[in-house]
Amino acid sequence: MLFALLLTAFWTPVALADGIDELKSYLRGLNSLSADFRQITISADGGQMIESTGTFYLLRPNRFRWDYQTPNEQEIVADGSRIYVHDKELNQVTHSSQKKILDGTPAQLLASEQPVEDYFTLSNMDEGDGRTWVELVPKTEDTEVVKLRIAFTEGQLDNLLMEDRFGQLTRFIFTNLKRNPQLDYAMFRFERPAGSDFLQVD
Repeated sequence: MLFALLLTAFWTPVALADGIDELKSYLRGLNSLSADFRQITISADGGQMIESTGTFYLLRPNRFRWDYQTPNEQEIVADGSRIYVHDKELNQVTHSSQKKILDGTPAQLLASEQPVEDYFTLSNMDEGDGRTWVELVPKTEDTEVVKLRIAFTEGQLDNLLMEDRFGQLTRFIFTNLKRNPQLDYAMFRFERPAGSDFLQVD
């Protein structure tokens, strides 16, 4: 009898880490965020890879900015209503409705204060790498994003993978992450650069 009990205990499967709970816990009480990031984008056929680096800032609700330093300087600023993309080399700005652009994206996931399950179908994953993973599939059909996968390490946001409808994969690796830092609203107001082309795309 003792042997049977020991055998049963030995063969009991390890419970899958709950990435859904981890994600909801992380978003709960999140007001602001800053991090350095490394972004790696791979084409659908695996034949082309683009690597970028920069800094990310978030102020909930619905304000964020991505400052790209390499390979080209670029700013992406969301002020709660519109998104502005500034290519510094071309001195060109494109801007569009924030709501239309964000559906199903990582920015919507982090910036919105609505429950995450309002926008995504969630499921746990096990990648066997020591991280806690969760997969998110957008509920909106008219979106460029097919799925997101998010990894946490010791409760901290670690990796974010995004797959678009063309099969392109983008991975964000976050470092120097600060949760709820003091950020100024002025960081999320876009000022049109002098002499720039200013193009509305919606």
